[in-house]
Amino acid sequence: MTIEWRYTTHHSLGILSLAGYLGPDAVHRFTGAIGWVQARGTGPVILDLTELRGWSAAGQLAVAQAARQLHSGGRRLELAAIPADGCLVPDGTHPPTPVHCDLPTALATHRDPAWDGRE
Repeated sequence: MTIEWRYTTHHSLGILSLAGYLGPDAVHRFTGAIGWVQARGTGPVILDLTELRGWSAAGQLAVAQAARQLHSGGRRLELAAIPADGCLVPDGTHPPTPVHCDLPTALATHRDPAWDGRE
């Protein structure tokens, strides 16, 4: 089983949404998505896991590696709606990765109080 991903921009940040199961068979596809995201845009990247059914230890390691990769490029990775069957446990080798309970909460932390909702 693999994952599907979608990248969108929202003001000054990117949102990478994953669906499916992030297991060993999907790590390569996820790593490719992170490379694609890193080559486009600037600012923080919110990894939206709302539609992710679960992740393996290999998937969790791939997310930790993505945090390091984005950090080395001057961007921060944030997680939204991590699967209930796991958590990202920092091992001390990757930068701090904020975890939000859901995507709206993650977006709210980046809302500009001067922005009135119009573009």
